Amino acid sequence: MIAKLTGTVDSVGADGAVIDVGGVGYLVFSSRRTLDRLAVGAPAALLVETQVREDHIHLYGFLESGERNWFRLLTNVQGVGGRVALAVLSVLAPQQLATAIFAQDRAAIARAEGIGPKLAGRIVAELKEKAGGLALGPAEPVTSAAGGAAPKSEGPVADAVSALENLGYGRSEAYAAVVVAAERLGGGTAVEALIAVALKALAAK
Repeated sequence: MIAKLTGTVDSVGADGAVIDVGGVGYLVFSSRRTLDRLAVGAPAALLVETQVREDHIHLYGFLESGERNWFRLLTNVQGVGGRVALAVLSVLAPQQLATAIFAQDRAAIARAEGIGPKLAGRIVAELKEKAGGLALGPAEPVTSAAGGAAPKSEGPVADAVSALENLGYGRSEAYAAVVVAAERLGGGTAVEALIAVALKALAAK
């Protein structure tokens, strides 16, 4: 199994790149985010996930361990293959994906090519618990400023997120702002106070 490739970027295509390692070119499929950071002729070191099937061997490359870890989680969901996982990672950075999962933001995940509402719902449902138990580097689940777990998306938190959505904010964006508000104000805070502080956080962006 190939776990890492270090060489020179030979070419970059729409869905992958060729990495020249000692005169041998390896085709590595990657997210758009990763491909945009590769330059032809420049050195590159990619973490690699190797998938072996009856009819092919595919290499998937990542510049960050967090993205690779999310790729592994995504491909464990029924109906999500390597290409679909890369499509998700092309539209959502690891931290954005973590926020979407914990906010149960199906619409954000459904922005990826090949992801419909039903599959987006399955991804959110299956990964919420799995992601919470893993250390994913740059893609760690949303946490409070003090390092604790983010508030559960229920009760006052859910009501505050819903109110912000009604004001036109996306679910992931609203959830992240309410997490900040809940951390600042502490437990048992009224919905109105959460909304007020969250709006200030959103306005400061």
